[in-house]
Amino acid sequence: MKKVVLSIAIVIATSLTSCKNETKQENKITTDVSKEMAMSDISFGVRGNCGMCKNTIEKAVNNIAGVSSANWDVEKKKIDVIFDDSKTNELAIHKAIATSGYDTDKVLGSDEAYQNLPGCCQYDHEMIMNQ
Repeated sequence: MKKVVLSIAIVIATSLTSCKNETKQENKITTDVSKEMAMSDISFGVRGNCGMCKNTIEKAVNNIAGVSSANWDVEKKKIDVIFDDSKTNELAIHKAIATSGYDTDKVLGSDEAYQNLPGCCQYDHEMIMNQ
């Protein structure tokens, strides 16, 4: 009789433990899906000239909490940014670039920061930004 009761107790304990693991796994999957849904992908024009500009622009964007990647194309004068829109927004990205001295489609660069850029990075303010 003791063996039967012990066997039943082991079966019940095993099934309860496996149910808890399945619940935890389902919660993890739900959390991962919600994180993916918060990501946004934007592209916009940014004036600049060279590889040093690329480094400065991308660094300004990558320092923003929530940005997962930034890639500025020197030829097209366009940046592609992937970010978590629950942590930042498009205007904050434009402002960060402008603070580093570069014009974007929406925000003009800081004059003081522009004056501190190396000579090769001081771009034409009428430069066309391809999109």
